[in-house]
Amino acid sequence: MYNEKLENLIEMALMDGELTEKEKQVLFKNAEKMGVDLDEFEMVLEAKLFEKQKSIEQEKPKTTEAAPKSDKFGDVKKCPACGSMVQSFQIKCIDCGHEFSNIQSNTSINKLFEMLNDAEDTRKEDTSSNNPFAAMGNLMAQNIMAGTSKVDQKKMTIISNFPIPTTKEDMIEFLSLALPKAKQIGNFLTKDLAENKVHNSFVNVWRSKCEQIVMKARFSMKDDKKTLDDINNYGKELKIK
Repeated sequence: MYNEKLENLIEMALMDGELTEKEKQVLFKNAEKMGVDLDEFEMVLEAKLFEKQKSIEQEKPKTTEAAPKSDKFGDVKKCPACGSMVQSFQIKCIDCGHEFSNIQSNTSINKLFEMLNDAEDTRKEDTSSNNPFAAMGNLMAQNIMAGTSKVDQKKMTIISNFPIPTTKEDMIEFLSLALPKAKQIGNFLTKDLAENKVHNSFVNVWRSKCEQIVMKARFSMKDDKKTLDDINNYGKELKIK
């Protein structure tokens, strides 16, 4: 599917049926250099990891020992009910049907908002030391700086790099709170007004993150029609195909 070098790297990384953060960084770095779409690459990588884990599990002798439990979905390697291997982002065991619900995920939108608030708290330092509009302190200055200040650029980077939620509850929560931020406000005449321009400067980055979540859900939640329908409804709101 990819060139020989990248395929070999993938094979070596997945040899033990696990994918460390360091291995992911190396694979994504090489994929990016080769011009591979990173969202598509992530989905392919998850599928290959799942196939490798299933292959390893099938080769192991059956055991009746209880599987170790974890309180974080991102750490789950085996189903707590039957002990089968579990794919990252999987919401239900494909062997016994056990649902991974009420499990704390690694990330949530609350953490994202904390990071954005921390970045916003630095705005005063930014405006006092480097910003020529600091003395103005009014809507006109905000209008001119919208989306171009260091703080706004930092916040956009935080949103873009924030990990996709891993549980269906967090995905839906993220989409419900991010939806209004991913929509333009104002019309042709009013969209560039100060009170609208700051919001609209962030629309593309919020929409992109929502699109990543919708695409991830379509890939990992094929067996959960209700949740997938809910998430697809958010996708329709944002005209995500």
